[in-house]
Amino acid sequence: MKKLIDYINKNVLIKVTALKTAAILTRIIAGILTSKAIAVFIGAEGLALIGNLRNFVSSVQSVAILGFYKGAVKYIAAYKDNIVRLSKILSTVYYIGFASSIIVSLLCYFNAESINNIIFPNYNNYAYVIKIFAIVLPFYALNMFSFSIMNGFSKYKILIVINIIGQILGASIALLLIYQNNIDGALISVVIAESLVFLITLVGIVNRRSLIPLIQVRQVSLGYFKRLGSYSVMALFSAVLLPLVALAIRSYIIDNIGYKDAGFWEAITRISKYYLMLVSSLMALYILPRFSEIDTVKEFRKEVFGFYKTIIPLLALALFLIYVFKPYIVTFVFTEAFKPVEDLFMWQLLGDFLKVLALVIAYQFLAKKMFWHYIITEAFLIIILYIASIYFIDIFGVKGAVIGHFVSYLMYYGIILLIFGSSLFGVENTTNSKT
Repeated sequence: MKKLIDYINKNVLIKVTALKTAAILTRIIAGILTSKAIAVFIGAEGLALIGNLRNFVSSVQSVAILGFYKGAVKYIAAYKDNIVRLSKILSTVYYIGFASSIIVSLLCYFNAESINNIIFPNYNNYAYVIKIFAIVLPFYALNMFSFSIMNGFSKYKILIVINIIGQILGASIALLLIYQNNIDGALISVVIAESLVFLITLVGIVNRRSLIPLIQVRQVSLGYFKRLGSYSVMALFSAVLLPLVALAIRSYIIDNIGYKDAGFWEAITRISKYYLMLVSSLMALYILPRFSEIDTVKEFRKEVFGFYKTIIPLLALALFLIYVFKPYIVTFVFTEAFKPVEDLFMWQLLGDFLKVLALVIAYQFLAKKMFWHYIITEAFLIIILYIASIYFIDIFGVKGAVIGHFVSYLMYYGIILLIFGSSLFGVENTTNSKT
């Protein structure tokens, strides 16, 4: 797959990727340090609570910005040389998005007790954490909209630098709060970390002062709001529902098995997230832009199988090594008390392998804006993930959650292959569209 290799050599490894790799590594190191601190000072039970809060925060943040980010980046990049259109898109994103974040903040603040009862079963003293989250949420929204401007203007280096500084700042605050206040400190760090990045992003905004006069209430356009709509729905669907399903599964484990086992499941999902960051970053950097460019079945097939031949064997080897060294990984990231997590590795690794195989092809939904294909397949995945996890948890205990993960992505991959079967395995016809 010459184009992929050339891309990695010329772009990924030489230009922005040195910084991008540094950002990913910083994020992984920050995650491992905070996971270690949680394991030492709080334990598996606390990790389960933090996992529930993190899922809730992730879903609410997506709703607060209306899933505008990717659509905003696309249209800012397209209109950056057209002042009138740029003013309309910036004004629409900022005013409607910020108004949305204020509404969501108020709902969270005045329903903090009810939210606490949902995400912290049997714990009734963390409503104040929800209120803190509600107060800082608008700053997260401002930060993401500012990011969309810098991304749209291709200010990749400053974006990555801000991300690196933000990760370091977030990890430092988390470690300090965990050390001083244990579980309370960890929960507070979850809700404030990403909002604090806005203080750093202000530097980037100052560098784009000329854009501020373009953001005006009278330039808000319902037409541009509608244009952002399809991007928003696609972004919101999985960004909101997948964390909520994870929260529901973890809460089911808590109710039927216990907090400690829920913490063990959260531990394996954290480890999974760390090693998948590199693969998902490569797919976002290469696969999505490449799929957007190509327009024949032959090229699509070539890119998919080329990626499979180039990257998948390396991924398989990496996952095999992770399985072999799982005792050391668990002890390194957490503590000896998390030894039961070792029993969860096999099904999680198999599920993650299938997930990557499926997502490589499924990026075509986003690249070609195959709206209903995306929504239906994501809905299928979410429903199967929840049903399979609950079913297998009842039979196998906490191990059932990772078996459910494997089964759901096995079925999801099957659906993806059915949809793209003719493109991938049919008779080649270079004049046909992939969709």
